[in-house]
Amino acid sequence: MTYLWLKAGHIIFVVFWMAGLFMLPRQLIYVHPAPAGSEEEMRWVHRMGLLRKVILTPSLVVVWLLGLLMAWELGLFAGTAGLGWLHAKLLLVVLLTGFHGFLVAQAKRVGAGERPLSERQLRMLGEVPGLLLVLIVVLVVLKPF
Repeated sequence: MTYLWLKAGHIIFVVFWMAGLFMLPRQLIYVHPAPAGSEEEMRWVHRMGLLRKVILTPSLVVVWLLGLLMAWELGLFAGTAGLGWLHAKLLLVVLLTGFHGFLVAQAKRVGAGERPLSERQLRMLGEVPGLLLVLIVVLVVLKPF
């Protein structure tokens, strides 16, 4: 029963985290045309800060905590066989976590008045979480190895 509660919480916070990862690139696109130091830029910078502090980072922490507890329950750290899919999932989650960090760094640079990425690059980056999510869900549901 503990595992099911961990799983429910994990899924809930994955949804929150993914929502934030879909929103932040979009917010970076919206702030892009605003002149540095303008009121419009400040509004978007404030919104991005709230998104990071209220949704993204807390969700990331809870997802990892509950995910590692579930992995423990499944026996990942005890060498239980048949968990190759979980190793692959963890690799993708590490990549998604790195992407999270990259986006946060970009948002901070934009908050400092820089525009390090073009709108086109931001639109392309906005697809990354969705692609990783598809792969993660396939691994979790199908457990191919």
